[in-house]
Amino acid sequence: MISARFSGRVEQFTLDAALEIPGQGITGLFGPSGCGKSTLLRCLAGLLRLPGGYLRVGGEVWQGGSKFLPPYRRPLGLVFQDSRLFAHLSVRENLRFGLRRVGNVRITEDAVIDFLGLEPLLARAPATLSGGERQRAAIGRALLAQPRLMLMDEPLAALDRDSAHQILPKLRELSARFGVPMVYVSHHMPEIERLADHLLLMKEGRVIAAGPLPALITDLSLPFATQQDAAVVLELEAGIYDEAYDLTSCTAAGVAFTVPGRLGPAGSQIRLRIRASDVSVAKDRPTASSILNTLAARILAVEAGSGPHVSLVLGGGPVRLLSSITRKSWDTLGLRVGDEVFAQIKAMALAESH
Repeated sequence: MISARFSGRVEQFTLDAALEIPGQGITGLFGPSGCGKSTLLRCLAGLLRLPGGYLRVGGEVWQGGSKFLPPYRRPLGLVFQDSRLFAHLSVRENLRFGLRRVGNVRITEDAVIDFLGLEPLLARAPATLSGGERQRAAIGRALLAQPRLMLMDEPLAALDRDSAHQILPKLRELSARFGVPMVYVSHHMPEIERLADHLLLMKEGRVIAAGPLPALITDLSLPFATQQDAAVVLELEAGIYDEAYDLTSCTAAGVAFTVPGRLGPAGSQIRLRIRASDVSVAKDRPTASSILNTLAARILAVEAGSGPHVSLVLGGGPVRLLSSITRKSWDTLGLRVGDEVFAQIKAMALAESH
């Protein structure tokens, strides 16, 4: 478990943030610009010391009372928006810089090079690398510092879409493979949805909500479920691949889905993002339909504003979905909270979500 509290003023900004997050997996730190995300991350790193606060990582006190470990004594890895590689060193020399102050080496150089695909880059200078290559090298250097905590401050923000999509799966795998918890700052919620297990929501210097990602993004009292790009994330297990139709049968907590493409060998874990705008509802089970994904569900909650849309939280057994429909459809179907309905999701809507 990682527990922290930081309070104080930084110029004209006041931070008063408390957090308690799991000591494993990825915690997404999200909020509007200027809410204090990067300031909180700097406090966790020891780059900023406020008069009030404490930090415990796995039972070890890094800050509290008169005790304050400076950044170089904190076993953590830092990755920023810009790679901050040393320009006069090769990629291999940058990687080995992360090993300079460590004693017990549990994350090896060879493992990091293989994991991040850095072998072809080792002799090159940072100036000759693409943005995505520089960030992969920066992540490798941070891992070789043998961190007990990884801190990432919008590491993909400066990359083009293709480069970011290549690195995202590696970030998702990194925490589990090397056993290092991660706090990941981003202003882009779909990015956090693809990565995080846990979520911290900040506003005006405070943490206003915290918990497992699936629970928070379907909470209608928070801003996620009613926004235009609202979505849920499901952890699916790949099943049988149908080569004739290029479709893979998957399950999420026992609920079946059909997803386009070959997603990997049977048993592979896939994170699927399902947009609320891609989920329709019907009162009766559809017949003779082109839609391949239909599941029985119950309307658990509804948020209807003055605009044209109604946001629904649907429960299909252990699976939670969001649906955005028009108020006219809501009224025409005579829907109410507690009604049994059928949720429909086009398979092609899932083609770009994994």
